[in-house]
Amino acid sequence: MVNNLEQGYFGIGIQNGKTPENLGVLWRSAQNMGASFIFTIGNRYAKQACDTHKAVGAMPYFHYDTFDDFFNNLPKGAMLVGVELTKEAKQLETFTHPRRCVYLLGAEDHGLSKTAIEKSHHLVKFKSELSLNVAVAGSIIMYDRQAKLSVL
Repeated sequence: MVNNLEQGYFGIGIQNGKTPENLGVLWRSAQNMGASFIFTIGNRYAKQACDTHKAVGAMPYFHYDTFDDFFNNLPKGAMLVGVELTKEAKQLETFTHPRRCVYLLGAEDHGLSKTAIEKSHHLVKFKSELSLNVAVAGSIIMYDRQAKLSVL
């Protein structure tokens, strides 16, 4: 098993999230899966009824008004991993997660902005023809990261 120092860190968030319920579920998963921080870009939801574990009190929450504000404040050395159904995106099953990264998800109806797609260091997608619920997609990404980085 890889020790925590070798694993690095990750943050996860949503650009222009549609519903506060999805964000609350994603935050709860983020806390359970070891995220270092959570964030929103655009729509702001600071407190969620479905965040029963109170993730906002357990880890840093950041809000950015615009994608550029977010991108200019990425942690030094962190790779931006966009989650999007595009031809260019790599299948999650074969994706190697960066040790230090930030996962960015878009709302189910619009996905990531064109700028977010262009500026992502990596793009990943699932074997799925249709969009997944953002909280489900984020949870799958975090589980995959945890599973792959736990293996020697």
